Amino acid sequence: MSETMEQQIERVLEQVRPALRMDGGGIELVKYDAETAAVHVRLKGACVGCPMSEITLKMGIEAALQDALPEIREVISVE
Repeated sequence: MSETMEQQIERVLEQVRPALRMDGGGIELVKYDAETAAVHVRLKGACVGCPMSEITLKMGIEAALQDALPEIREVISVE
């Protein structure tokens, strides 16, 4: 049985979580929108309100997800 897109995304997020935890943060998958190919995530802990979180989101998390799953267009942070 093949993995759902959400399971594949979650697998990639598991790889980036240790780095976020080192800085006191975290990330949670909110949803994957198949129509827009956008991943909606919620940053947690020290990542909330951190000035570097947008860079972490785009250069780290989005890059890692697009590397593993090229069909993903963007990662959006939700409150």
